[in-house]
Amino acid sequence: MRQLFEDAAMATRDARSNSVTAQPAVARADALDWQLIRKDLDEQGSAMLPSVLSAKDCRALASLYPDDGLFRSRIVMARHGFGRGEYKYFSYPLPDVIEGLRTALYRRLAPVANQWNLTMGIGVRYPEEHSDFVQRCHDAGQLRPTPLLLQYGAGDYNCLHQDLYGEHVFPIQVAFLLSEPGGDFTGGEFVLTEQRPRMQSRPEVVPLRQGDGVAFAVHHRPVQGTRGSYRVNLRHGVSRLRSGQRHTLGIIFHDGN
Repeated sequence: MRQLFEDAAMATRDARSNSVTAQPAVARADALDWQLIRKDLDEQGSAMLPSVLSAKDCRALASLYPDDGLFRSRIVMARHGFGRGEYKYFSYPLPDVIEGLRTALYRRLAPVANQWNLTMGIGVRYPEEHSDFVQRCHDAGQLRPTPLLLQYGAGDYNCLHQDLYGEHVFPIQVAFLLSEPGGDFTGGEFVLTEQRPRMQSRPEVVPLRQGDGVAFAVHHRPVQGTRGSYRVNLRHGVSRLRSGQRHTLGIIFHDGN
């Protein structure tokens, strides 16, 4: 009898995690202006990916948060000095839409990542397919999936940080806003800061709407100067929520230790 209940619970979790099919979101991502996205990444270190997820997709993904069976761990930010709020890392297998977007977006971003490393004199190159890069991570002992759901309430925020997790790091990641600014929450802006040598940090607030994504540098990126290119460091975070509740889907392409 216990096994029957466990099997039923697993079937329910599988149905919920796969309630958002990958194909429509992947098709919308593929239809974006990737030439402009690459230009923005090269010039700014970030780029908008508008309207990749529908409102229905966003609600379905946010509704997964209470189901601990889909996740490998839960982090309460205040316990670690990360800010206020919490997040959960998904377990494998990932929900269909997350797996689909992780694969499709990696394929688009790998050429940018390879050009960045070439410009910065970094010898690492990334394969065309995400599965091959994940295998590289796993061969190095980085076995844990890193896509995550974040949940913020009134007064919560996320300190500026970088998501590294191990030796093998893909230099670009993507975050999707699942809640509607001004409707579900106020405040809670996505913030990037860029530290350039011998210059003050440059901040940027990304004006995301529900279903929008932002691709951005995980750690550093090249910038062209008058004497050639140089590296700048980026950090990202979320400003304090004034009211309501905010959910975000984070897609990180390297697995972690």
